[in-house]
Amino acid sequence: MKTGYAFKNCNVIYGEAGRGVDTHMTILIQDGLIQEIGKASDVAVPGHYQAIDVEGKYVMPGLINAHVHLFADGKPFTLSASEGLLDFAFHHLLDTRLGRSVLKKRMKRNALTALHSGVTTMRSVGEFLYTDVQLRDEIKANQFVGPNLLVSGYFLSVTGGHGAPYLALVGDSPWEARRNVRINVKNGVDLIKICVTGGVTDARTVGEAGRLQMTEEEVAAICEEAHKIGIRVAAHVESTEGVRIALKGGVDTIEHGAEMDEEIINLYQNNPRALKGYTALIPTLQAAYPSAKLDLSLTKVSETVKENSRRVYDSMLKGVRQAVEHGIQIGVGTDAAMPYVTHYDLWRELDHFMRQTKLNPRRIIEQVTKSNAEILGIDHLTGSIDIGKQADLIVLEQNPLDNIQALADTAMVMVRGNLIQTPSVTRIQAVDELLDLVWTIQE
Repeated sequence: MKTGYAFKNCNVIYGEAGRGVDTHMTILIQDGLIQEIGKASDVAVPGHYQAIDVEGKYVMPGLINAHVHLFADGKPFTLSASEGLLDFAFHHLLDTRLGRSVLKKRMKRNALTALHSGVTTMRSVGEFLYTDVQLRDEIKANQFVGPNLLVSGYFLSVTGGHGAPYLALVGDSPWEARRNVRINVKNGVDLIKICVTGGVTDARTVGEAGRLQMTEEEVAAICEEAHKIGIRVAAHVESTEGVRIALKGGVDTIEHGAEMDEEIINLYQNNPRALKGYTALIPTLQAAYPSAKLDLSLTKVSETVKENSRRVYDSMLKGVRQAVEHGIQIGVGTDAAMPYVTHYDLWRELDHFMRQTKLNPRRIIEQVTKSNAEILGIDHLTGSIDIGKQADLIVLEQNPLDNIQALADTAMVMVRGNLIQTPSVTRIQAVDELLDLVWTIQE
């Protein structure tokens, strides 16, 4: 049995925009679940509980990052090597016993960095060699205290498509696509991640990011195969036509996104092929912004990457604003692991989102907690502070509703009732300095 805890005299932010902040509260936690919430004067703390007085501090649901990769940490990287060199690196370095061990240690370190920064749930949307499945299973078996992980294993892509061939299972017809769903399911994934269009990181020419790669028939086959066993499909898409094909095929989330038209808006809101009858948008603004907007002398990216990033970012931002305007379900993801996107700075995505959409902090907090949980299908477990839910909580010195940057410094983290009393994050100074520069120049 896990230790019982009592957070006493706290200010509670529930994760729902319509609920205010309750002050002088006590939260009782036992067996990893929230057992009672009430005014400190009304709640008796059992003698065997560990009482933690957090007077003046704020307790809120743990953050949910709905779009991450664990294989890298946010330092700049390049995929400009030749195909031959990449093939050698994959088969002779990564796909070896030593390579797999190094990869797993790095992914575990990145997951723990996120957890210590307040991210109690992560949806990993594309990794090598099913290492994400292994980590999830070790966490579930209590081999170490890690975040709640939802994992996708390999991308599903097409010949020459985004992530292919090293990060993806490749298929070039609806039946080959179904086969790849079945392979991932057999390997224990929680969701399916597909690449409907090209992406910025491995595009060789301007315009390749966002170029349509999958057909509607391939997308529909994947969605049908996944949905029949209740598994969601997340789609990497970076163009308007890509979004249209993905929605018509029945995907459950659009990752990144693009500018919409009336047909697309309607399909987001009412998508008969999607598992729940609608499709949500998971933008990743902070992933594209530095490369798109900063001078090449700072980012050191190529002209091709910069121009592709600019096109993708500008269209994605238009899509985000349209989603807000039309009440489309929006989640929060960062694309952590990509250049200049670390696993500990989720607050930057929230801050960027608020600046660009004028949404208030209550809505933004709800998106990164309760709404994300709903989109991922785990709102019965986590995402808000409610009796019976997992004790996935963070304790903050300052009120994030007054200043979202309060999320940059967590005083305590709890995941499934496991308390991290002094969380510690190793930061990447060069990346932080560049991102601080981005923060000062955002429009």
